[in-house]
This record gives sequence, structure tokens and C-alpha cells, in this order.
Amino acid sequence: MSNASYAAAGVDTTAGDLAVSLMKEAVSNTHGPEVLGGFGGFAGLYDVSFLTGYTRPLLATSTDGVGTKVAIAQAIDKHDTIGQDLVGMVVDDIIVVGARPLFMTDYIACGKVVPERIADIVAGIARACAATGTALVGGETAEHPGLLGVDDYDVAGAATGVVEADQVLGAEKVRHGDVVVALASSGLHSNGYSLVRHVLANRGIGYTDTSADFGGVVGEVLLEPTRLYTGPLLGVISDPELAGVVHSLSHVTGGGIAANLARVLPLGAWVEVDRSTWSPSPVFRVLSELAGSSLESAEGTWNLGVGMFAVVAAESASSVIARLATEGVPAWVAGRVSTARHDLAGFEQGAKGVNGGAVRLVGGYAL
Repeated sequence: MSNASYAAAGVDTTAGDLAVSLMKEAVSNTHGPEVLGGFGGFAGLYDVSFLTGYTRPLLATSTDGVGTKVAIAQAIDKHDTIGQDLVGMVVDDIIVVGARPLFMTDYIACGKVVPERIADIVAGIARACAATGTALVGGETAEHPGLLGVDDYDVAGAATGVVEADQVLGAEKVRHGDVVVALASSGLHSNGYSLVRHVLANRGIGYTDTSADFGGVVGEVLLEPTRLYTGPLLGVISDPELAGVVHSLSHVTGGGIAANLARVLPLGAWVEVDRSTWSPSPVFRVLSELAGSSLESAEGTWNLGVGMFAVVAAESASSVIARLATEGVPAWVAGRVSTARHDLAGFEQGAKGVNGGAVRLVGGYAL
């Protein structure tokens, strides 16, 4: 089939080539000496000869997208932040096991390649990769006319990291008396946007509307990019003075607060997370009011201000919090792990197939 007939079918290979040209510098800026083969190959090459310095290196991998948050980016024609959301969803799952991210690939499916739009998306991915020490070694942009509208797209990615076997974080390291440290989110991150869109549609609120309650243009507020935790947490984990004090981490994504924390607690352990230790940011309060519901009813959907939990040795909690503060991440003690016998009625117990611990939220949110 000729290129001309392919164009008639709705696929513009010339636009795809221009998009690649526009993103080249941003992507190349994430490459260190480990990345081989330059830009534009069929596969990315990454030199892992440094793994010979490990006793037992384990590779960690994660893949994800950003869900229907892309619909808001498309609605207000703002595409330079959605890439950070993608990196946050993918790479911050890798840090949960204590792994350092090495490289990432991305995939963008669209109805029509608009080179500048694709370049904006990839530039956001590249900036976030650079911020987390992750090389963006490859990707794919696919044009799907007839399947997606001309302004529609979706993004996904996958990343690989490495951790020494005896340094893997997880439920098996958690002990009675450990402290649960909450790390603040930057907003909604990339979960619960189907509910967000439903709430706004029911109230007749558009993404380009300016709202005093939201504090600006609604769509721009909702596109606040996901906070990246990998760099700050690697700083904590690699600090010789804090060696071994972090026992497990939980990325608060789909499923909400209790379910995600329960996944990184051992069977028989339980935590009561104290709502009074933080105040959910205004975006959560406004959305709950518009929905005519309570903040508590959204705890299984939105992060409500907590993007990550760290379960740490009690005597080191203040040091961990102080170190995170120097990295620009507000953190606080939100609960304590117990393995004492307890009535677990009303607790969330395990999630996503994990037969883990039990968590419930108690008290009322701070004003």
C-alpha cells in the first residue's frame, strides 16, 4: 500500500515523523551513558553491566496509564502536564519495593497525530523521567483513525528498576509499633477522574469555566500534575543514617487510602489512620460538596491529600519526616501498626488479591 493511500485512510506518517523530531531533544536529555544506540531505534538499549556490583539484583517493573484525566487535558487543549502524571503512576510504583528506576518506555494512541501536541505530552514525560533519574529509552505513537476522534488520545507507559534482594521493601519487614507516615499529595493525582467528570457534568460545570470555589479555571486546577515521590524516597532509603528504617511503602492510587495501605501490611497487622492529622485540600472539599456527599465516602476513590504512605521504625519517624521536608514533601505521622488481637469489624482487609493487613480511618478531618 502506498503512503498516499495510507494518508487517505487517515494515517499521516509525515506528521508522525515531525512529532518525533520535535520530541527528540527532550527525550535525549534523559539519557545518560547507560543508554546506547541513540534516538529512534526499533528498541532501546540500556547498559546494565553495573549490576555485577550487586550481590543479587532483582528487576522491578510496572506499567500504567493516567485514566480519564486525559479527557480534561483534551477538553482545554493543555497537554504539557499529563506526561508527569504518567511517570508518577508508573515509576512511583517501582519505588514502593525500594527499587531505583532505570528506564521507561511510553505509548501514545491518538485519532490524529498533531505533532506539537504529541511533543508536549512527551516533553512532560521526559521532564518527569529526568526528575526521577529514569531514562526514557523508547516509545511509540500510533494513529488510530476511526477508532479515536481526531482530538482523542490515550497514554501508557512501562518502567524497569533494580533493587538488591535483601533491600526489598514489603509487608514482611513491618513490625508491631512501626509508625505510618503519610506523604502529601499534590491533588487528585491520576485516580477517580471518572467520578470527577460525572460530578461536574451533573452540575453543568465546564472545564473552561472559572470558579472561585476551585480557585481558577476548573480544568487547569484538575490537571495539577501528580507529585513525584521517587527522588525524595530514594534520598531517604539511601541515607546511611536512615538505612533500614523504611519497612514498606504504599502508593495511594486506585482503591483509595485504606485498601492500598492494607496491601503492604502483614497478615494480622492493623492500623487506624487518624483523619485529624491532615486537612484534605480544597479541590476534594469542593468536589464532595458538588456531589452532595462526604469526604469519607470518597476515601475509596480519591487520595484526599495522601499520595504515599511509608511504614517506618518508630524511633526514626521524625528523621524520615524531616528528610522528606528538605525534599519538598510534607509528611506527618498518621497512625501506628499493631499486631495485638483486635476486633477488625469495619476495617479494610487486603486488596487486589493481597491477603494483607487491615486498615480503617478514624476521627474527623482537620479543618
